[in-house]
Amino acid sequence: MNPLFHMFFQQYRFLVNRLNDTLKEFGLYNSQWTILFLLHQEGPMSLTSIWKYLNVEAPTITRTVARLEKLGLVERQQGDDRREKIVSLTPEAIELFPKVENSIMTFEEKMVSNLTGEEQEQLAMLLKKMKG
Repeated sequence: MNPLFHMFFQQYRFLVNRLNDTLKEFGLYNSQWTILFLLHQEGPMSLTSIWKYLNVEAPTITRTVARLEKLGLVERQQGDDRREKIVSLTPEAIELFPKVENSIMTFEEKMVSNLTGEEQEQLAMLLKKMKG
């Protein structure tokens, strides 16, 4: 294995674990926050659109959305097609969102605090180059 990938995956796991620690006070996990953030940015979306956008298996998204429904943060409605389900944020999620977002922003600032603005830009450029 290329040592760069090992380092990248280790850092990814570290960041996800720390992010989950940050989200714990809200009873959320990274995977749930990702969907809430996406719906906040894009508005209501079909389950298919969510899993395609996030590059995650359909059953995983379905389970995560079901958990968010139980938490009262999203709701599913019938789409134009009988089989299509549209997912949207509930009023509770819209009210909670700024609090969670502030915690996330504090977390992100802490994680990049040792990088200069130039280094952050360089890292972003390098990660984009890896898409191939």
